[in-house]
Amino acid sequence: MRKVDVVYSALGHHPIKELVDQALIISAIKEAGNIKRIKISEFGFEAERVQLLEPVNSVLEEKIKIREAVRKEGVPFTFVSSNFGATYFLPRLGQVEADGIPEAAVSILGDGNTKVIYVDERDIATYSIKAADDERTLNKTLYIRPPANIYTTYELVSLWETKKNKTLERIDVSEEEILKKIDEFPGQLPFFYAIAYAGFIKGQTTNFEIDPSIGVEASYLYRDVKYTTVEKYMDRFL
Repeated sequence: MRKVDVVYSALGHHPIKELVDQALIISAIKEAGNIKRIKISEFGFEAERVQLLEPVNSVLEEKIKIREAVRKEGVPFTFVSSNFGATYFLPRLGQVEADGIPEAAVSILGDGNTKVIYVDERDIATYSIKAADDERTLNKTLYIRPPANIYTTYELVSLWETKKNKTLERIDVSEEEILKKIDEFPGQLPFFYAIAYAGFIKGQTTNFEIDPSIGVEASYLYRDVKYTTVEKYMDRFL
């Protein structure tokens, strides 16, 4: 810690102990005394502005505890709220169980009209690095909300149909069906359905305004960054 200025934590949550152990990083930063900024591992939803179902809620609770520890110790920080990483949902057109982009039919979670935010993981990294020594992001949350990447599921499906010059059958998946899958499915699927539920059903990536006293928006601060748009991202699957 004494050899660096900025600390990025990219620990995962499988097992959840990895998130919990970030408390050790905070202790080391406090002891070193020279760290100018920490970015803890909570890339995804805004931890303090969402309500998630289990099994995701336990992860969220640990992220909030680490935030509280950072503030308590007075460690300079920038929290990063990056919304949906593009890698998982875009290649599935917003589906959870699909292995890739469907050829004939697509499942639409909810009414298909809820807007969500997709961000290329490389852009998440770029914005996080640019914010490292920016005084405008000190002790604030960096929200990554590229305006060209805010889509409903219907808009995403229509974009793909236009690119492929074909029409997909739309299969509606109700909120009740999703809740049943979260309760009954084995393995990791309930985790991803809980994330999908928060985004596609409850709109928790877009249902609040950024409070400028505690947060800033990345694509507004760093207009020089040519982020990957959803429209461009989908070209790789043609």
